[in-house]
Amino acid sequence: MNKIAIAIDGPAGAGKSTISKLIAEKMGIEYIDTGAMYRAITLKLLNRGVDIKDIQSVKDIVDETKVELINGRVYLDGVDVSEEIRMPYVSSKVSDVAAISCVRERLVYLQREMAKKSSVIMDGRDIGTNVLKDAQVKIFLTASVEERAKRRFVEMKNKGIDISFEEICNDIRNRDTIDSNREINPLRKAEDAILVDTTGKTIQEVVDEIISIIREGANL
Repeated sequence: MNKIAIAIDGPAGAGKSTISKLIAEKMGIEYIDTGAMYRAITLKLLNRGVDIKDIQSVKDIVDETKVELINGRVYLDGVDVSEEIRMPYVSSKVSDVAAISCVRERLVYLQREMAKKSSVIMDGRDIGTNVLKDAQVKIFLTASVEERAKRRFVEMKNKGIDISFEEICNDIRNRDTIDSNREINPLRKAEDAILVDTTGKTIQEVVDEIISIIREGANL
């Protein structure tokens, strides 16, 4: 198979990570979770107690930070933080951190370098519109706020995290607003992306639908 780049964009909780990971496994290509990279940076800034309005301090930390994606796990400066980056206190801040220009510039550079090495499926907010503008296949994955909140609520409960459904709904709406209105590469559907609404669909149904789109779009 020739080298291929697949871009999956969409709002928080649309199922991008779960779907992209399964597609990567089925197609035997690399999965790059860009959201996890922003979460890792957010976690480090929170742990350091950095004021994100202090751009120079943020830049200094980002420049010295090593984020690696290895076998589906996320490593921050050599430490596995795969579970911690999914905690609500990180989720509530990640969109603010992702809107900072020096953070985006550094991580976008790293993401593009990853895509040069092998076939990838990459998910995030601006993959098709910015990171991988020349991707052979672009998907915009979405779902209703209620559907996305329900999925996140179940996920949090399964992890033993006490949070209300309403809190999750409010957090998702807030993240949608921030992601869609930030100055630098806001969340939006690329003109050549195919819209896939996951509301009411099973994970397998969405995976099968997107793989069909990929095979047709990339002539596989």
